[in-house]
Amino acid sequence: MGKKLFRAIALIIVPFLGALFIRLIYLTNKKELEPAVVESDTPLIFACWHGELLMLPYLYQRYRKVPHAKVLISSHFDGQLISKTIEYFGLDTIAGSTNRNAAKVLIQGIRALKDGYDIGITPDGPKGPRHQVADGIIVMAQKTGTKIVLIRMLPTKYWQFNSWDKFTVPKPFGTLKYYATLPIDVTGMELEEARTLLQERLQNYEA
Repeated sequence: MGKKLFRAIALIIVPFLGALFIRLIYLTNKKELEPAVVESDTPLIFACWHGELLMLPYLYQRYRKVPHAKVLISSHFDGQLISKTIEYFGLDTIAGSTNRNAAKVLIQGIRALKDGYDIGITPDGPKGPRHQVADGIIVMAQKTGTKIVLIRMLPTKYWQFNSWDKFTVPKPFGTLKYYATLPIDVTGMELEEARTLLQERLQNYEA
């Protein structure tokens, strides 16, 4: 089987099975939801560490009954698989990263926020360094005046990949512990000041 054919088939099968798996994990786990959900008619930027993104669609549903978000996803093949998977949860994507094609991605993100979309972003993605906030999230927030909601998802039972982001996959029959901050306004802050704030708040998952 040629590489192109293999990938074409994978893009059909893997996202479907992935979405079923995410639903199964969610249904078979207890949930501890402590997000500071704030009703907002204006767009928000939702941010979590790259290794914790798997179960985030369900938390987003607490903020928006009707999904209206674009998630920044790598344009590589694994990113395409993720993009197709989250389509099952009503989420759109912006292909690229704030490391590669940074200007193009930032422009698309800023345009999406101005068009009324929420943005989902992993501030340490797509290739790290792990748990280090990059500039992209700050630039988008400051250029549009959009507030940022920081999210952690910490399962009590999980598998963890030996990857750069220590990607976490919850196991069934545990507890999914969700945490979220109130919307954070970084407008008017210096870049390093904003980065330090976001970094500290993400590390303090009970914030």
